[in-house]
Order: sequence, then C-alpha cells, then structure tokens
Amino acid sequence: MTAPLHEPTAEAAPSAAEEAAVATTGAKAVQGRSLGRIAWERLKRDKLALTGGVVVLVLIAVALLAPMIANLVGQDPETHHEDLIDPLFGTPTGSLGGISGEHLLGVEPVSGRDIFARIIYGARVSLLVGFLSALVAVVIGTVLGVLAGFFGGWVDSVISRIMDGLLAFPQLLFIIALVSVMPNEMLGLSGTEVRLFVMILVIGFFGWPYIGRVVRGQTLSLREREYVEAARSLGAGRFYILFKELLPNLVAPIIVYTTMMIPTNILTEAALSFLGVGVKPPTASWGQMLSSAIDYYDSDPMYMVIPGLAIFITVLAFNLFGDGVRDALDPKGSR
Repeated sequence: MTAPLHEPTAEAAPSAAEEAAVATTGAKAVQGRSLGRIAWERLKRDKLALTGGVVVLVLIAVALLAPMIANLVGQDPETHHEDLIDPLFGTPTGSLGGISGEHLLGVEPVSGRDIFARIIYGARVSLLVGFLSALVAVVIGTVLGVLAGFFGGWVDSVISRIMDGLLAFPQLLFIIALVSVMPNEMLGLSGTEVRLFVMILVIGFFGWPYIGRVVRGQTLSLREREYVEAARSLGAGRFYILFKELLPNLVAPIIVYTTMMIPTNILTEAALSFLGVGVKPPTASWGQMLSSAIDYYDSDPMYMVIPGLAIFITVLAFNLFGDGVRDALDPKGSR
C-alpha cells in the first residue's frame, strides 16, 4: 500500500488571545438585560413620552427656582404697576396685554402685576398639590389594596365597600364645604397654608380608591403565581411574601398610575382655585388667574390664554409621559 503524497497537517491550536476573544463574545451573546434597562430602552424610542418627560422636568425646575427666575427678570408676583393700566378701562396699555421686554407675558388688568412671575409661582402651587396628594393616595391605596387582595375574606369585603363608598362620594362638593368652614389657623399653619394642607389631604384621601382597586386586582393575580406558592411551601410567612414577593412586582403598575394621577390632581386644584376655594389671594394660582380673567376675556384675552396654556401644557406633558411609562413597563408590549 502506497503512502499518501501529502501528510495531513495538524490544525494549529488557538492562541490564548483567541480563546479570550471567543469567551468574551460568548459572554456578550448570553448577557441578559434587566427589566429596568428594557423599560428604559423602550421609553427612549418613544419621542412623545421623552418630550413630555423633559417638559415635566423643566416645570419642576421652574417651580423650585421660581424666586431666582423672578429676580433674574426683575419682577415680583406681588408688585403692582398701576402706571401700566388704562385708568378708564382697567386693562393693560399696549398690545397683547402689555407684553414687552420688561414684562415677558404682560401684566394683569387693574393691579398690573407681572403675569410671568405669577405663572412661575403658580406652578409651585399646582405641582405641590399634584405631587403630594398623589403621594397620599398612593400610600393609602397601596397598603389597603395589598391587604384586600392578599388576605381576602372579610378584609377584602370591608375595604372594597369603603372603596365603593368613596368612589360614589361627591369629592368636589365635599372639598368646597370643608374649605369654607376651615379656620384660618390650624396646626401651626395659617391662611393659604391651611388651604393647601386641606386640599392635599382631601384630594389624596378621595383618590386612593382608584389606585387601591388597581393594586387589589394585581395582588389577586400575583398571589396565585408559582413563585408565591413555592415561597409558601418553603415555609415563608405572610409578611415575607408581601414585602419580598408581591410588592416588588407591584412597583410598575403603581408608578404608571401615579404618573396618570398627578395631572388629574393638578386639574382638581385648578378647578378649586377657579371656584374660589383654593389658595387665597394674593398667592398666585393658575385656576385663580383664570377665574379673574373671565371679566376681561373680551378686552384682554391674553390674560385668559396664558394661564390656560400653562394648565394645558402641564397636564398634556404628564399624560404623554405617563402613557410612555405605561408602554415601557408593559411586559407584553412590543414598543
């Protein structure tokens, strides 16, 4: 038997550098992404939601830095400028409600107060009530919703009936009646501070059944999952299951509903101030400005347009951002 013309050559062994590269490539191929990273990547693709989020951040910054911004433009929300008001009609002199380089959004009729300064100070009231009342509602709704969904039985029945009663209660009429009989001083607070405190508590108290229902429904679904049954079979107690197994999985719906609740609370505060039971003058409020603008809508329409636009842009930004957060945190979503 004749030998082959060419001896088979042995394959060269891979070098250490090549092995490291292959290992690195394999590690990257199987590297997983956290739920937070997946949600953020989804949110980044939603341009409307990002725009709404940027506007929300700008509004928060404006509210926090309102005194600094007012000083920067050389205006104050309480200073009257009667020299800029027509003594016959009580409307601002000049076009577009007195808009000028000194008064960026014009001045109010009769008093001549700077509208730009009052708008940025009004943002503090709207955002304060919106955020804090949402916080009150989320805390109460989450606690009672989890208890109702997890324990069931008579606990669920009592909490559910309380929710039904509060949802049927005329919230706006109750706030109007309550604020009208509140004393001017209470718990070390006085004047506008009392009304803000009452509005935050009452709006938050009547808002918790909405999020409470959402949390209860999610808890009813989660308590039957396999990992909860596995924790029970391993001897985990009720509070361990509540805090370690259920609450972490309720964070996403709670965040989503909170972002949707804040603009509703802002609208409620504006409505109360419009009706005269919100913050007291001379404290700036968007709803209060709209109420005052009714008498001048034909002679000075800009006085109504500007606070109306402020409310519209704020609520729209929160809603766009809330929709984006909901889509990003939806595990079944494809966006």
